[in-house]
Amino acid sequence: MSAWTGLGGFVGDARLVAAKDLRIEWRARTTLGQVLPFALLVLVLFGFALDANRPTLRLATPGLLWMTVLFVTVVAVQRSAAVESADGARRVLLLSGMAPAAAFVGKAAAVAVQLLVVEVLLVPGVVLLYDAEVESVPLVAATCIAATVGLAAAGSLLGAVVAGVRAHQTVLPILLLPVSAPVLIAATRAFADGFGTVAVEGWSWIGLLAGFAAANAVVGAVVYGPLLEEA
Repeated sequence: MSAWTGLGGFVGDARLVAAKDLRIEWRARTTLGQVLPFALLVLVLFGFALDANRPTLRLATPGLLWMTVLFVTVVAVQRSAAVESADGARRVLLLSGMAPAAAFVGKAAAVAVQLLVVEVLLVPGVVLLYDAEVESVPLVAATCIAATVGLAAAGSLLGAVVAGVRAHQTVLPILLLPVSAPVLIAATRAFADGFGTVAVEGWSWIGLLAGFAAANAVVGAVVYGPLLEEA
């Protein structure tokens, strides 16, 4: 009974943190009002640049989409870290008695929700702009979920790592790009199979994405508390 109570408290705390971050983001409208239009503009510009070579554009579709998602990840994580830095929110979080692992899960979940919203809008966008065709909807959906969890967990962990650094807005992208390289490669390959542009076994890449997501989630949950105290 106590185990179930502890699990319920953990989930409740994580939900509380996620809801708080999402409410702040909804009021600021940074992702939907600023980042998403820019991401769509990037896709349009690539479309015009490669319009003369439609086969090349279709082959590049998965990579272009996930590079755009990575840009959105950087902005979302920076916003998430800024929320905890404002008005002593990090100290309040430490004094609240909430499990640091629950706080990490909540913040990663909020970032993941934002990324999924962007992906839900970007995938139809590339289908229309690049004349692409989704051949396996389950594979595309599974890739989005697994890659999003991995990016959100890695980004939230690195956001806590650089929270105490003065130039954290510059350092975060430098750290996130190499760390997220396995996600970009695996998601691009899985999407290439889902879009039918390359004959690869897309589901085998889902395993890599799931392993990366699980590893970052576990590491983040373990070290998030000490990182908060140091920051």
